[in-house]
Amino acid sequence: MTAEPNPARSGQLDPIPLGPTPLEASLGGGASGAPGRTPAERHPRRRSGLSYTLLGPAFIAAIAYVDPGNFATNVQAGATFGSLLLWVLLTANIVAMLLQYLSAKLGVATGMSLPELCRVRYRRPVVWGLWAQAEAVVVMTDLAEVVGGAIALNLLFGLPLWLGGVVVGAVSLLMMPMRGRGRRRFEVLMAVGLTCLLGLFIGQVIGAGAPLATVADGLLPALSGTESLVLAGGIVGATVMPHVIYLHSALTSDRYSLSLDPGSAGTDQSPTSDPDRPLRHRLLRHIRTDVLVAMVLAGAVNVALLVSAATLFHPGVPEAADSLGAAHDAYGRLVGPAAALAFALALLVSGLAGTSVGMYAGEVVMGGFLGRRIPVLLRRLLTMTPAIVVLAAGAGPTESLVLSQIILSFGIPFALIPLVLLTRDAAVMGRWVNRRVTTYCAWAVSAVVVALNVALLLSVFAG
Repeated sequence: MTAEPNPARSGQLDPIPLGPTPLEASLGGGASGAPGRTPAERHPRRRSGLSYTLLGPAFIAAIAYVDPGNFATNVQAGATFGSLLLWVLLTANIVAMLLQYLSAKLGVATGMSLPELCRVRYRRPVVWGLWAQAEAVVVMTDLAEVVGGAIALNLLFGLPLWLGGVVVGAVSLLMMPMRGRGRRRFEVLMAVGLTCLLGLFIGQVIGAGAPLATVADGLLPALSGTESLVLAGGIVGATVMPHVIYLHSALTSDRYSLSLDPGSAGTDQSPTSDPDRPLRHRLLRHIRTDVLVAMVLAGAVNVALLVSAATLFHPGVPEAADSLGAAHDAYGRLVGPAAALAFALALLVSGLAGTSVGMYAGEVVMGGFLGRRIPVLLRRLLTMTPAIVVLAAGAGPTESLVLSQIILSFGIPFALIPLVLLTRDAAVMGRWVNRRVTTYCAWAVSAVVVALNVALLLSVFAG
């Protein structure tokens, strides 16, 4: 483990001399901008225009929103309650768009990731607490990815679950781009994976012949007992992913080439004193487009999965909610072998892509909060060990997936609240600071998520 210099904890945002981590270097990151500086203080080459080449960071984040945990919660929700919880899924996806946009904007505005800014702004005990829960989030995320990939390999090739978990962990290391190939290839790989998932599940919906009237019923907010509340919490935990809130700010902190007037970081908001306003607005428009396109694709995958499960399995095939293996068998019986194969392949793609993103997020979490690094191989072994133990012990893999998503929902406020506090602070963001309506919406989301977590705790302890 190597340590980085601790930043001075003062009222000013002094730059943190963190170089690129080994994983960031292998993805081509950490070289284009001076870390810890606002866009007004960075002076890379000027670009006359912004284009589609700026799209990409949100696709890395979005792949985490279609991980095996989403498969488990969406299939269980659809098979058990039909389209009842569709409104929860859509609401969670809109919330995710807002959070990923704020995270991306934070990275662009400060040149630092959310964990790095927390290390600068907060006291050491707070930072250590945030780091500990963030690492727990990364472990739970990796459990979902590895278990999901292992289930897919078992369905496709009959591999024992524990061996499938080892294979997923090994392949995820090989998927990481080699040093010097650049982050762009990783972004393209994730975009291709997301598109493949969407194509596979659109085929499932078409094969299921989902009636629009039934789907529309799920747009009206409603719950049906404690079990639906627990599943709603699982959907939120599976759809709003805390680890990529941390990651997205790191992806954008050195992604964009800007050359802004050094005086533009002031607090005077009048257009005449802001010569870089057109460039900044254009860049924000591209960030919003990146987030919107990626998150709409991810949301469409989740909606297609829930709708196909609701159409095919509710209420006549309740056993499909028992496990992903049972859902796979039900797809084969009701739609055909091709549908079962598509489900298993989609699950495998989801697990492999998701665990690669999780590895990257783990690097950002430790490097940002603690200024320390551990070798990627060691991190891979540490984070995948709980999943291998679960699989080797014979615990129900699908139940483990759903439980991991419920636990993940408790990590959302710890990423969300610092994100809102920092992006509303003009001393941190300068001219990139949130508008009041954005901050109000973000606080409303925080309140709803915290209330959902409290309701989940009460329902669990009440039996």
